[in-house]
Amino acid sequence: MASSVNIIVGSHVWVEDPVLAWIDGQITRINGQDVHVQTTNGKKVVTNISKVFPKDTEAPPGGVDDMTKLSYLHEPGVMQNLAARYELNEIYTYTGNILIAINPFQRLPHLYDTHMMEQYKGAALGELSPHVFAIADVAYRAMINEGKSNSILVSGESGAGKTETTKMLMRYLAHLGGRSGVEGRTVEQQVLESNPVLEAFGNAKTVRNNNSSRFGKFVEIQFDKSGRISGAAVRTYLLERSRVCQISDPERNYHCFYLLCAAPPEEREKYKLGSPESYHYLNQSKCYKLDGVSDAEEYLATRRAMDIVGISEEEQDAIFKVVAAILHLGNIEFAKGEEIDSSVIKDEKSRFHLNTTAELLKCDPKSLEDALIKRVMVTPEEIITRTLDPEAALGSKDAFAKTIYSRLFDWIVEKINVSIGQDPNSKAIIGVLDIYGFESFKHNSFEQFCINFTNEKLQQHFNQHVFKMEQEDYEKEQINWSYIEFVDNQDVLDLIEKKPGGIIALLDEACMFPKSTHETFAQKMYQTFAKNKRFIKPKLSRTNFTISHYAGEVTYMADLFLDKNKDYVVAEHQDLLTASECPFVAGLFPALPEESSKSSKFSSIGSRFKLQLQSLMETLSSTEPHYIRCVKPNSVLKPFIFENVNIIQQLRCGGVLEAIRISCAGYPTRRTFYEFLLRFGVLAPEVLERNSDDKAACQMILEKMGLKGYQLGKTKVFLRAGQMAELDARRTEVLGNAARTLQRQIRTYIARKDFVLLRKAAIQLQSCWRAISACNLYEQLRREAAALKIQKNFRYHTARLSYLTLQNSAIIVQAGMRAMTARSEFRFRKQTKAAIKIQAHVRCHREYSYYRRLQKAAIVTQCGWRRRVARKELRNLKMAARETGALKEAKDKLEKKVEELTWRLQLERRLRTELEDTKAQEITKLQEALRSMQIQVEDANARVIQEREASRKAIEEAPPVIKETPVVIQDTAKIDALTAEVESLKVSLLSEKQASEEAKKASADAETRNMDLAKKLQEAEGKVDQLQDSAQRLEEKLSNLESENQVLRQQALTMSPTGKSISARPRTTIIQRTPENGSILNGETKPAHDKALVVSNPKEPESEEKPQKSLNEKQQENQDLLIKCISEDLGFSGGKPVAACVIYKSLLHWRSFEVERTSVFDRIIQTIASSIEAPENNDVLAYWLCNASTLLMLLQHTLKANGAASLTPQRRRSSSASLFGRMSQGLRASPQSAGLSFLNNRMLGRVDDLRQVEAKYPALLFKQQLTAFLEKMYGMIRDNLKKEISPLLGLCIQAPRTSRASLVKGRQQASAVAQQALIAHWQSIVKSLNNYLNMMKANYVPAFLVRKVFSQIFSFINVQLFNSLLLRRECCSFSNGEYVKSGLAELEQWCCYATEEYVGSSWDELKHIRQAVGFLVIHQKPKKTLNEISNELCPVLSIQQLYRISTMYWDDKYGTHSVSSDVISSMRVLMTEDSNNSVSSSFLLDDDSSIPFSVDDLSKSMQQVDVADVEPPPLIRENSGFVFLHQRSDL
Repeated sequence: MASSVNIIVGSHVWVEDPVLAWIDGQITRINGQDVHVQTTNGKKVVTNISKVFPKDTEAPPGGVDDMTKLSYLHEPGVMQNLAARYELNEIYTYTGNILIAINPFQRLPHLYDTHMMEQYKGAALGELSPHVFAIADVAYRAMINEGKSNSILVSGESGAGKTETTKMLMRYLAHLGGRSGVEGRTVEQQVLESNPVLEAFGNAKTVRNNNSSRFGKFVEIQFDKSGRISGAAVRTYLLERSRVCQISDPERNYHCFYLLCAAPPEEREKYKLGSPESYHYLNQSKCYKLDGVSDAEEYLATRRAMDIVGISEEEQDAIFKVVAAILHLGNIEFAKGEEIDSSVIKDEKSRFHLNTTAELLKCDPKSLEDALIKRVMVTPEEIITRTLDPEAALGSKDAFAKTIYSRLFDWIVEKINVSIGQDPNSKAIIGVLDIYGFESFKHNSFEQFCINFTNEKLQQHFNQHVFKMEQEDYEKEQINWSYIEFVDNQDVLDLIEKKPGGIIALLDEACMFPKSTHETFAQKMYQTFAKNKRFIKPKLSRTNFTISHYAGEVTYMADLFLDKNKDYVVAEHQDLLTASECPFVAGLFPALPEESSKSSKFSSIGSRFKLQLQSLMETLSSTEPHYIRCVKPNSVLKPFIFENVNIIQQLRCGGVLEAIRISCAGYPTRRTFYEFLLRFGVLAPEVLERNSDDKAACQMILEKMGLKGYQLGKTKVFLRAGQMAELDARRTEVLGNAARTLQRQIRTYIARKDFVLLRKAAIQLQSCWRAISACNLYEQLRREAAALKIQKNFRYHTARLSYLTLQNSAIIVQAGMRAMTARSEFRFRKQTKAAIKIQAHVRCHREYSYYRRLQKAAIVTQCGWRRRVARKELRNLKMAARETGALKEAKDKLEKKVEELTWRLQLERRLRTELEDTKAQEITKLQEALRSMQIQVEDANARVIQEREASRKAIEEAPPVIKETPVVIQDTAKIDALTAEVESLKVSLLSEKQASEEAKKASADAETRNMDLAKKLQEAEGKVDQLQDSAQRLEEKLSNLESENQVLRQQALTMSPTGKSISARPRTTIIQRTPENGSILNGETKPAHDKALVVSNPKEPESEEKPQKSLNEKQQENQDLLIKCISEDLGFSGGKPVAACVIYKSLLHWRSFEVERTSVFDRIIQTIASSIEAPENNDVLAYWLCNASTLLMLLQHTLKANGAASLTPQRRRSSSASLFGRMSQGLRASPQSAGLSFLNNRMLGRVDDLRQVEAKYPALLFKQQLTAFLEKMYGMIRDNLKKEISPLLGLCIQAPRTSRASLVKGRQQASAVAQQALIAHWQSIVKSLNNYLNMMKANYVPAFLVRKVFSQIFSFINVQLFNSLLLRRECCSFSNGEYVKSGLAELEQWCCYATEEYVGSSWDELKHIRQAVGFLVIHQKPKKTLNEISNELCPVLSIQQLYRISTMYWDDKYGTHSVSSDVISSMRVLMTEDSNNSVSSSFLLDDDSSIPFSVDDLSKSMQQVDVADVEPPPLIRENSGFVFLHQRSDL
């Protein structure tokens, strides 16, 4: 409360209101001690100045998450803060280390998902938004670090959400230290599964809650030394036993009674039950059903829950028999007997219920009747049996029912504990106490008395804890606190429990006297506690009494105190049920020692209650407590309704206001030096200009203000109650003076502005008049200029026309001349181009014809040589395989057939070729003869024509003569000779034509024979293919038999005592590769050399003396050398990993992919695993990541599963080309051919062709293991980078505070320093990213994997920054948005530097934080509509995320507001719809740690690797077993 000095006219204050509890307003007048307040709802209130509280007008609109940060820690300030946060769905608020949880009455799943648990894991209390997980995490960390047990006390009235809060606590503890329980169920699941059973037998409907726990539950979560959950136990306290027999309207009895009455008809028939209205223990209240709850369904659910917790069918049946027996027992009535003070069963109906009870409990009806109405008294002389009067018998019956139910409930709890499993060796526990809260109704009875007694005890424990926390805070800040007064409620506890003068002691005393009544008990209390200030006697009542509790005064009705407190342990009841034939019932009542069973002993519920409460307090005292106060915001149990009066009452009952009073007794207002200077630095600006530290500056300000009693700690200023208001008043005064100065300057500015406007108007009028005169003069001048311009333009037009005519004529002449020249040039170029093209085609045809002939000759030569080599190899194979028996002989026969068919085929091909050549030669000769004859005929004809022409000319030219001229004989003879020659030529031409026709016929016959031969050749080729397939299958069988024989030989060698080979197989000698023996040298062969490369030499003595190494030994040596080689860093060759290429070529050469059993794959995997044992060595991880990805890509293109549907066409063509080709492939894996040179180039072919092979199981398993290691190494590199940047992200999300100098000198320089500090953190992140990028580039990691790494890293940055923004209100500010935006610009710049090849679309992964930051820094947020925000500004963010940012936003730079209240309301409506539609309402993002690619994706993205060009490492370069690595792709 503020002092009266600080309350002035115009102050904003809080005043009491009968409806709203507190309402804010402004003081309009002060008359002495009376103040007049104008409230915000328009009312005028007059009250005493001591009853008003100052209001913090600068409080954040969304409240503060810790109410110790409030400037004014008083009742209305607490209420307003809770209301503001509840309106924004912020249901959790701290008060120091106490958590206040307001029931939202709606589902908020986003607050309790796994990701939210991860956020609070290891976070300090107060670092993130208040949450129940934060309290659980503090308890768990304290238990782990200090080794001490902790407890979490959850309290609140019915309906406040205690049970749900308890469930959330257990879920989080199970998340931190969870282990699998029985049948895969966790301990937390088992504890939660027991809730329906405990609720059925321990919960009931009360006035305020339909499912109120009528017992205290203390769940012990047990942990081992490593912090893992090792067990759990449920401890129950203070069961409300009196409810079994007595209930008031409109409450109900325990749920189990109503559930059993709603059971299926056959079960009700078994228990002989009817409707609840027919049973006395249930019909005392008119409430039998609950709204929205089906008792029949709940009965089945309870049965299922009992099955889950391990209660058998027989035990369930026995339990419900006991419950039914209690109902029947309640309907037994008694009447007066014939004797004095005796009683009998009233009627047949009561007799029926008596017999049914006996039947259900399996005891004798007569014995049950005697136990209810008779008592046995043991005296030293004799044993006396007396009967009870009807009233006493009724009390005996009720005590019997309460005892049975209490034992039944204890048995169920013990059964649940056995099912869960306790750990007797647990090192520490975390206990979660769920107990009923303080109750104050219109009519309060014995139950409320016990409950409030419990809460008084817990409140004392709570006060001590709060005071202890206050002391720890004071000691931490090193201030003086010895004179602070501690508020205690021990006097109330003494009033209730003190012996021998407490209320419980008086109640027990009254119950032991038969003649005592509630009036005598009340009068006894009036006399005993007349002077006790906590005990009040109502004026108009003779039996009621009032106790002043910590939460207020509660009036109790003592009318039923005696009846509800009686709890006799009757020996007859014990003996009756111990002798029951039902094992379950007898187990509930084990036999007592003989001396204790002789008589009835009095036992009161109040005393038992006190002992259990004492046990509970001892348990709590042995643990470190943590408190959660649950609050019910309204009585209608609906969301978004905040009833101030109800909240204030619950805060009082929960002890929160008591804790505030304890804080107010010391230093309720605490501010850090920075916050104090930021707020009150205006009171002494000269102090801020000095270079003194913050503490000294605060000291000088407080001394200047003249305050006394404050304390300065190490980091905070501690102010007494009222001092904050005094400082605010001084601050308001200073700000008011500054405002008046500003107003004066503004008025001066406005007057000056008006004068300037008036002067400007006069000047403007003068300017307008002068402008009119100038316009007239200008118009005259313009007309003259226009006339001149028209004349000029007309003359210009005339001259222009004549010039254009002349120009067009010249252009036409020039165009004609140029066109003629161009056409001539075009014709010349066209002719030249045609000539060049003709020459090119002629030369091309000549060169191509020559090349085809040369190619055909080369192919024929190669085929001949390969056939010769293949025959040699076939002979060698025949020699090596003679010992295989009948199978070998069959193969030989087939090979002979194949050879014969091949020979015949080649012979037919040769004949066909020769025939075609002969035919072509004959046709050519005939054509040449025909052509020569045609030429001769043409020449003869030409000469004849010439002679005739000469003769004709001579005749014409000769002169005419009359005389007869002699004929020249010579010319006629010449003509005859020519005619004869022509005839002979015609004859020869005919003969040549006939010969040509005969040649054509012979050619046609030859072509027919060739076609027949071609058909036969095709048929022969088909048969050859079939034989080749059969031969291949036989070869595979043969190779398997050879492998088995080899294994048998090795076993025989191992078992032979002399160690010599017992094989009859002849030894072979491998001829060394030299130029003399025809080996391959530099890729060329000596065709003249015909010696076999592998020959049998059984007669050589040296080969018999030196035993040949076995195949396994040689393979083992090669494998050892390979493993030794790849265990070193082999580096890269031309950007290709050497290790991967060597492994692939070796495995392919050894045919390891096609064997059924081999160890080489396991050894390679072990080598990789041992190399990456150090997860922090990123260079090694990147090196092996590159090798693994390359090797996996090669395997993906090479291996195919066994039993593939068909071969590829290329493979089918190559396999059917020749039998000898397949046989040479089989030779590759034979031990004798390991050193053959032709295997390394001609027969193996290019390795980079990546031929597919059928992979066996070891190869496929190796591929899967390699994939797993690839994913592991990828994840390790990604996680290492995450670990490296995670601490930096925590520094980047919140901008550094502005220095004190900026408060006076301005923010520009300080902001630049802060910006530089923040950019330094972002630059560190960029440096880490750059280092990893360079490291992966240096190790040639595929760009695809680099993009995936950075994509997930940027997604991680997005998740961490975005979640921190939503969980920490101090980060959700305008200035912080500017800082984060500048940091994101650094990342964007780095993405541009790294190029899209390596970062891909990583920048898009930051879309959430980018849009959130963009929202923080935009201006005029209140003017933005929901459509603009959700569709334009932040389309990626969900409504929940936008709502969270909008409600948490605060502007620490310009003081602007968030979005409008209409937008907030619209968001809330959409969130409610999403919740109803089962749409996820989580506002946090999840970090995806999965592997974002598959093997197919990787292989498709990588380029083809040419493994043949990789240089082998020096270790194996000269080894003869790795000669195949020297192959080049150009061979």
